[in-house]
Amino acid sequence: MSADAAITSKGSKIEWSRIIPMVVGVILFFVVYYSPPWPDAVDPMGKHFALSPEGKGALAVFLLAGTWWVFEVVPIGVTSLVIGITQALFMIRPAKAAFKDFMDPSVLFIFASLVIGIVFTKTGLTKRMAYKMLGWIGEKTTTIYLGVFVLIALLTHVMAHTGVAATVYPLLLAIYALYGEGNKPTKFGKGLFIGMAYVCGAGSIITLLGAARGIVALGFFKEMTGKDVSFFDLSYYMAPVGWLMVILLWVFFAIFFRPEKPVIAGLKERVKELSADLGPITRKEIISLIIVLGAITVMSLQVMVPALQKLDKSAIFLVSTVLFFVFNILDINDLEVIPWNIILLFAGAMSIGFCLWETGAAQWLAVNWLSMFKEANWFVFVLSIAFFVMVMTNFIMNVAAIAISLPVALVIAKYLGVSAEVVMFASLVTAGMPFILLVGAAPNAIAYDSKQFTSGEFFMWGIPASIILMIVVGLACAVIWPVLGMSILAPK
Repeated sequence: MSADAAITSKGSKIEWSRIIPMVVGVILFFVVYYSPPWPDAVDPMGKHFALSPEGKGALAVFLLAGTWWVFEVVPIGVTSLVIGITQALFMIRPAKAAFKDFMDPSVLFIFASLVIGIVFTKTGLTKRMAYKMLGWIGEKTTTIYLGVFVLIALLTHVMAHTGVAATVYPLLLAIYALYGEGNKPTKFGKGLFIGMAYVCGAGSIITLLGAARGIVALGFFKEMTGKDVSFFDLSYYMAPVGWLMVILLWVFFAIFFRPEKPVIAGLKERVKELSADLGPITRKEIISLIIVLGAITVMSLQVMVPALQKLDKSAIFLVSTVLFFVFNILDINDLEVIPWNIILLFAGAMSIGFCLWETGAAQWLAVNWLSMFKEANWFVFVLSIAFFVMVMTNFIMNVAAIAISLPVALVIAKYLGVSAEVVMFASLVTAGMPFILLVGAAPNAIAYDSKQFTSGEFFMWGIPASIILMIVVGLACAVIWPVLGMSILAPK
């Protein structure tokens, strides 16, 4: 009898595929946590960055959580709880700090986004929008991919990608319901929802409205270099890169996630019947639309209206949650429908991100990595920065990933004669597209709620998608941006 077939006293099989990675994660934690002090990181100017015991502990938690998340040894929200618990028990950070991050404004933004999805589903708005969209796109499933991806990318030009994911997610559920496979995972289902997460990232790099990372990075860049990058300058350089990624992602999903059915037979007729059954738009649908569009409008105007910039995005979005209950669109029973597993997932991501940041572990990693390329060719150096940001943004906030890498990168860039602009833009591209781990971005976590794929599948498909991303960054640095007029090399 094989080990996999071993039977416990209760008659159930031992889940070696779950137990082995669970134990591996714990071993990695203890090996790193109790290892002797690690060497300092040294930047090109000779400055030393020591890795404190707390920083080493943060890396230990980082490895434990990453292993458990990828192999999903326990519910992903439970792994997030382990992140807070280990920080507190092993005195990596005080419990108050470790668990405070679980209620970070970004986590509450996710909560509000998921509530909007529930509202759209409950009122029937998602079905109405899905039927209208399918009436335009047609019955071919790969064309449905394209239509959905283009819609998502366009929406991320004018609203935050998390809000786009929350808005589009229930619409995709309605589309998938017409595929005729119930809730069963299929290639088409995986392509729709993983594709939603990836394209939310690709589209969000094109304007400053797509995510907060752009605004913060440009402010940080100006402070360090004295150079200003306008709203339109950013879009000018990012639009061809972002849309190239959208097209390549469509090709990627059309090939590797080719739907089992080339067409949804009779879809147009069925959509017409279902649309007719919905009847005229209801009062609750209208109120819901007004509330959501109002919140999105205020957040979009924040970039251009200084008076609105002081308002917190999470607070604005949470107003919509309160109003849904005020107008009786939701009731107490709807709170039980909220996927708390997803909220805990993102909460844990915030906690480990702040842990790596505050203990200095993330900066120690950045200096060690980028210093290896201080004698490299400019092209290799820029790609090394983009790669580091891409990896880190899968674990910590993309703004933090940029913040820890840019200072070191810009010092080395000056030494190598590389312009600061190409370093910053390359970093922003990869910061927007964490394709490997669910915790990398809110759209990833929202897509996971579809139950069409596992965290392991997301991880495995994220590797080739990330390779495509790095190829596009290389193409942008070598061809696209120089053609558009960006200076790649600067005087040493």
